[in-house]
Amino acid sequence: MGRTVTVAVCTLNQWAMDFDGNTRRILQSIQEAKDAGATYRSGPELEICGYSCEDHFYESDTLLHSWEVLATLLKSSVCEDILIDVGMPVMHKNVTYNCRIAFLNRRILLIRPKMRLCEDGNYRETRWFSPWTKERTVEDYFLPRMISQLTGQTVVPFGDAIIATRDTCVGFEICEELWHPASNHIPMSLDGVEIIANGSGSYFELRKAYITVDLVKSATFKAGGCYMFSNLRGCDGGRLYFNGGSSITLNGNILNRGRQFALEDVEVTIATFDLEDIRNYRNSIRSRSHAAATSPSYPRVKIDFALTPENLISNPPDRPLDGAQDVYGDNEHSSFMYHIPEEEIAMAPACWLWDYLRRSCQGGFFLPLSGGVDSASSACVVYSMCEMIVESVGRGDTQVLADIRKIVGDCEYVPVDPKQLCNTILVTCYMGTENSSTETKARAAELANQIGSYHHGIVIDTAISAILGIFQQVTKLTPKFRVQGGSPRENLALQNVQARLRMVIAYLFAQLMLWVRGRPGGLLVLGSGNVDEALRGYLTKYDCSSADINPIGGIAKNDLKKFLLYFRRKHGISALDNILDAPPTAELEPLQAGQLAQLDEVDMGMTYKELSVFGRLRKQSKAGPFTMFCRLVHMWEHCTPKEIADKVKHFYRCYAINRHKMTILTPACHAESYSPDDNRFDHRPFLYNHSWKWQFAAIDEQVKRLSSEEKPSKSRKGAALRTPRYMTFSSVISTKIIGEKHPPKNPPFRSCTQARSNDRPRNFTYTVCTYTAALLVAFIEESSPASFFVADKTHPGVVV
Repeated sequence: MGRTVTVAVCTLNQWAMDFDGNTRRILQSIQEAKDAGATYRSGPELEICGYSCEDHFYESDTLLHSWEVLATLLKSSVCEDILIDVGMPVMHKNVTYNCRIAFLNRRILLIRPKMRLCEDGNYRETRWFSPWTKERTVEDYFLPRMISQLTGQTVVPFGDAIIATRDTCVGFEICEELWHPASNHIPMSLDGVEIIANGSGSYFELRKAYITVDLVKSATFKAGGCYMFSNLRGCDGGRLYFNGGSSITLNGNILNRGRQFALEDVEVTIATFDLEDIRNYRNSIRSRSHAAATSPSYPRVKIDFALTPENLISNPPDRPLDGAQDVYGDNEHSSFMYHIPEEEIAMAPACWLWDYLRRSCQGGFFLPLSGGVDSASSACVVYSMCEMIVESVGRGDTQVLADIRKIVGDCEYVPVDPKQLCNTILVTCYMGTENSSTETKARAAELANQIGSYHHGIVIDTAISAILGIFQQVTKLTPKFRVQGGSPRENLALQNVQARLRMVIAYLFAQLMLWVRGRPGGLLVLGSGNVDEALRGYLTKYDCSSADINPIGGIAKNDLKKFLLYFRRKHGISALDNILDAPPTAELEPLQAGQLAQLDEVDMGMTYKELSVFGRLRKQSKAGPFTMFCRLVHMWEHCTPKEIADKVKHFYRCYAINRHKMTILTPACHAESYSPDDNRFDHRPFLYNHSWKWQFAAIDEQVKRLSSEEKPSKSRKGAALRTPRYMTFSSVISTKIIGEKHPPKNPPFRSCTQARSNDRPRNFTYTVCTYTAALLVAFIEESSPASFFVADKTHPGVVV
């Protein structure tokens, strides 16, 4: 009997509730897998109905139509003589589970429910599904009649089991189970499972791609075996972009890996490997063999089918993409590379825009182009999308060609140049006022010319005057800008009326510009607010940040600048030089002597770099105002504690006052782990007491303590400045100062401060800081406030 096995993982661009389209893509992937010689095909999570059905999972229709799709697959001749598993929701004993269904030649072999559900980030799986908690246990599942009539089966096994073929053994994980600290692949591998298939729905975040690769490599490096990771790709109806990267891993090395970003709806990734390599690898790890000898067994579903061919010497096994190439006598075998963040920004939002555009049946995009970094980034993402379309059509992708022809309304259209395509589907408009500078207008026009967008420059002062005229007619009062002697609320109102009118004008132009150009349909309005401005609330509610979708709404300002630098180098867009050199400004206040009187960072009271730090501490590090201050005291050594306190307070006041704006934030492609998106990712109140009285009082107390430590000790005249002592730990859960007149006999002191016993003062108190199970004790002079600093700058902690 042969030893090599050819398997296929599938990357599918599915669409929630599109059962017809999802069925076509699944069948196409199975056919491509068979054509490549695969005997086992695995697909992504919930591929039949789409991952993002959300509350549609409550509907019995979703379950019914999923079974109907499965019936279609069972009947198809495409699905014969190949082992297949697909993902769909299944109700068992009145409980809905996220399942893999394995079938072969019109017989269902196993329904395997998901055992570890994901609740992190944008995931909310326990809202619709329950985890299967009965390890190594199966129950009888009674099939729907429509399935029984096709398979001749009444019941099939449902639960935590594996499939035993004549030549190997196959097990299953579903997405989160790979990430779980008690992953199923370890006990399965100890029980002889040689191939593990994981149907996944992993979404895109900047700098995240390596995580999945490391996980699957680690899984098979430690336990041996083949790991088949199939992931979704694209926008299936929401803010997420599923980022592909389906892979096949053997014994810690990647055999093959699909693309992370692409416009193709179906990508099948094939690899051939030798089962004997798994067995030899495992047998050579003696500790693993000893553990396997005592490992409990999984229920096995035995089938009379072999994944290997009959001939002993069959297809040669594939070389690893990331292994030691000299083993094979040459170094020409290509290896995969991770995309840098700038490339991820160029491609992920572009692919997300493409899916949204073609599935919304609109004719293109309308973008207010201000001449600044943010709107320029949105424009460059659209250009990147056009470039990807041209490349896909050039490679012969008939689906992309059909979609772009439908979008432009020309059944014979063939895109050959990104700039020409950009002119067809992107309309940009500079909306100037008397407060706008000639420089920003020129920058916008120059960028539009170089990327090819259909551009207009207009002046909207007449509309602003008309709106203000209504107010003046009613109140007999004329509001003034700050520079004209107006109050802050007058100044803000005059800025906001300009911004909000831009949104109204943008939607007017978006609805009618294709009519002007003699084409059917309308345009999607693109927004250009970045994640930092959303976090700070530095935007006008219902201004031109309010749009249909926002390609850059999940990306930090500094990352956008780096992206434009990369884009300028790659495409030679010289217009970006002036945009990057210009200070960011809203241009909503009058110019002074023809020069800018308003700068964004001055208006915000903080820099974009500081905003990014605040955002990461708030979301990623779960820091409130007090903990943020304490960590920044350690991180920002160039600032005094008082300066840091003022910055933190200002940020949190602005955050609280503007939090309501997040409730209407334009849907954006999720890209950043500290996104303030209110819809799913960052659940917070939108009505705060913005004085933060208790929290800010705690900060003020620490500022006083730290300030007093910088002064000479009053108890010892002329004493040197007191040096803070350091302790290494990542974060403090709780702190409590306990006064003691007598020290313990053997204090755990030296390991924390490197002090000698004779350096310790005679009179002292000690501070007890609880961090999980650790008791950290610092010895402090009785006459001085208790204090310590955290020495580990990688994991800054709390100053007490």
